[in-house]
Amino acid sequence: MKEFLKKIIWILLISFYFFQIEKVQALVPYYYFPTIKNLQKQSLYIGKNAYQLLYFGQYKDSLNLAKLALKINPKDEKLWLILAETQINNNQYENALNSLLKAEQINSNISEIYFAKSNIYLKISQQTKAKSALEKGLKLEPENHKAIFQLGNILLMEKNYLGAIKLFDKSIKIKPDFWQAINNQGLAYFEKNDINLSIKLFESAISIQENAEPLLGLASCLRINDTKLAIELAKKALAKDPKYVNYDYRKEQLWGEKLQASTEILLQNKELEKDVILAKSKIIQSS
Repeated sequence: MKEFLKKIIWILLISFYFFQIEKVQALVPYYYFPTIKNLQKQSLYIGKNAYQLLYFGQYKDSLNLAKLALKINPKDEKLWLILAETQINNNQYENALNSLLKAEQINSNISEIYFAKSNIYLKISQQTKAKSALEKGLKLEPENHKAIFQLGNILLMEKNYLGAIKLFDKSIKIKPDFWQAINNQGLAYFEKNDINLSIKLFESAISIQENAEPLLGLASCLRINDTKLAIELAKKALAKDPKYVNYDYRKEQLWGEKLQASTEILLQNKELEKDVILAKSKIIQSS
């Protein structure tokens, strides 16, 4: 009888125990704790969204998203690069340089870090640092035609025309239809007084893309020997991009003093008077 009672008591105790467990499980909610991998995926997804917002010109929103992504995963150099890009577009150049430094500390073998640094240094007029950053990037990615082109542009600013021409030529060999490099060779040769070669280069750039810059560059080359064609080309250039009527804007595009002087004379031609006035009015309206 005692053994029987013991069994009954044990059964009751066990039943009570399991009943309490079920009761507790019914009251305590279930929480999902994401793994590190899931958090990393989520941060990259947010980072990509930040980059997409940049494309649509939503600079402040992209900056906030990039910051959020880094709060989740501060050890991803790609996210620091994205943050730097958003900071550049928000004119936060010092912050962007700090972000790139963070990326470099995580992984110093990414060429984009140095190319981005160069971009910032050019914006804040520190050409020497920009050149150094580009050279570091090119050691990691020597076939990057855009970086080679940008290095050529710095040499063009320094009036090292022969050095610039060589770098532009190198970038064209990598990408034969790179009309910007062909155009800038035309700019360099004009300053070296090789007008005939400038004409050929501007014509070559136009054959790839009929952009306002080589059109006006070619017009300035032809100003004396073929005035009619020069005026026709200048009209087309100003219609395509009115900003090229402005001396300072052309200077930003690295036009040298000799080409600038020739262009100013061309734009004073009476047959271009209406086109120049229209171009200037369009600039005022868009500002």
